[in-house]
Amino acid sequence: MSGPTVLLTDAAPAKAASTRRSALLGGGGRALLGLLLPLLLAGAWEIAVASGFATGRLLPPPSRIGAALWSLAASGELWTHVAATLIRVGLGFAFGAGAGILFGALTATLPPLRWLLDPSLQALRAVPSLAWVPLFILWFGILETPKVALIAVGVFFPVYVGVAGAIASVDRKLVEVGRIFRLSPLALARRILLPAVLPATLTALRTGLGLGFLFVVAAELMGASEGLGYLLVDGQQFSKPDQILAAIISFAVVGKLADTALVTLTSPLVRWQDTARETL
Repeated sequence: MSGPTVLLTDAAPAKAASTRRSALLGGGGRALLGLLLPLLLAGAWEIAVASGFATGRLLPPPSRIGAALWSLAASGELWTHVAATLIRVGLGFAFGAGAGILFGALTATLPPLRWLLDPSLQALRAVPSLAWVPLFILWFGILETPKVALIAVGVFFPVYVGVAGAIASVDRKLVEVGRIFRLSPLALARRILLPAVLPATLTALRTGLGLGFLFVVAAELMGASEGLGYLLVDGQQFSKPDQILAAIISFAVVGKLADTALVTLTSPLVRWQDTARETL
């Protein structure tokens, strides 16, 4: 009796400490803590430029970058570029993630299909993103179709690998237990396979979304006149480092907001998980 009593006694303070940390670092507290490092770096660089320690010619201080962002936002130009980029990433993510989930599930559950398709897909995964640009321009022209197709390619591979790996790593004993209880194939997929693969699938979707923002820069090199990637190229051509950094910061903010939205929308699907992260 003494052993379990000691364990419960030791677990109570740990749980209480975790509860106190969660209360102290609520949603707002965690957001402020996450902003601490970039604000400190920005403040240090602003002071360095203002004091003459650095010139700020190639790396402008935050005040100049903020002024460039304000100018772009006040003119409405920034929102036009953000909207164009988000539409491209959204469409590319939808097509790429859908195809990645479908092909990942098929190749993981059907061995002949895996032997047929997986070697070719793994070889194509190693092709650099820019290598697809001239081919997509020849196929689809220079309008929106090649841009969305390039982003879809970037999203497809991490989702495909994540889903196929998640299904392949399902514990065989779980499937055997389901068969012992005589679950139908549909019930087996719904009650055992889906919960087992869902966490890794959602992680793969987050990775694919991040690569979608990575590929959109290459996509917007294909004759785009709108988008944050266009802002980067325009700033480079006209030697405007403040505009380049403003576009980079916009990419960071928009990408973080998109990732947060994806996590918020999908977190109810894995609310049943009891992970160690909740107690750390």
